[in-house]
Amino acid sequence: MNINNVVILGAGLMGVGLAQVFARDEDMRVTVRSRKVHDEPYAPIIANLNLLIDNDALSEAEKEGVLSRISFTDDMPAAVANADLIIECVPEVMEIKQNTFADLEPLTRDDCIYATNTSVMSVTDIAKKCVKKDRVAGTHFWNPPFLIPLVEVVRTDDTSDEVVDSLMEVLNKVGKKPVLCRKDVPGFIANRLQHALWREAFSMVEKGIADPATVDRALAYGPGLRWPHLGPMENADMTGLDLSLNIHSYIFPYLEDTHEPSALLRELVAHGDLGFKTGKGYQTWTPEQIERSNRSLREYLIRVAGNIK
Repeated sequence: MNINNVVILGAGLMGVGLAQVFARDEDMRVTVRSRKVHDEPYAPIIANLNLLIDNDALSEAEKEGVLSRISFTDDMPAAVANADLIIECVPEVMEIKQNTFADLEPLTRDDCIYATNTSVMSVTDIAKKCVKKDRVAGTHFWNPPFLIPLVEVVRTDDTSDEVVDSLMEVLNKVGKKPVLCRKDVPGFIANRLQHALWREAFSMVEKGIADPATVDRALAYGPGLRWPHLGPMENADMTGLDLSLNIHSYIFPYLEDTHEPSALLRELVAHGDLGFKTGKGYQTWTPEQIERSNRSLREYLIRVAGNIK
């Protein structure tokens, strides 16, 4: 199935980011459906595009092309009538997501694909109220979606092969790096990997093994440098599975395996120490440090994404 008309439901941070992703392709027409089309709906997209221009990753002509292929509307029936693909970026509330797709079915073509951008919720449960469950899949974009290449395509037991193939094809076409999650499990692929690591990191801080900044440095200057080019499966094959078996046999009993969140994390949240939101979390942050961290992350992602083939 050729996908050229894409509708994004929701004009928040992820919604406008997704619109920008698809509009980079000259064959795409993207409609963002927002309940409240404000006076400057393009402002967040323009800010993102200007960031790319400032870092020599986009031209002014390309910027104008992207903007010309995006439109905003509050008219749901008109927006979705001829959609090839609809991606919801509505609040992470199961009932809202279920009703969104169920309400769309009478308004769309029979071959329309429905994709949810949920990061952890069951795609199977989101599709429960749908008649055409075979047309529903997950497409988990990572924030910021216009910079991070990964998209997790999540299939349910009902998702058709044609829908999966179409999503993988269009995501590759717009420059993303889609991966297929064959089973609809909590956290999909990357969040399960990420939070398994976070559990160990939080545990080491809580137990006084290392302070927060040291944990971050250990990852940044060691294994983190290899991960974009050498994941754990290839790394294990490279070093030898016999070595992996020996190491795991020794170290696994010492790793954190609790099924509950860190006690220190609970304590920080209870005290209102929420990180950047409040200026204090595991570490203390000034407004200048917060701004510098956010800016440097985006500039780093632009450099890295530009070198990914």
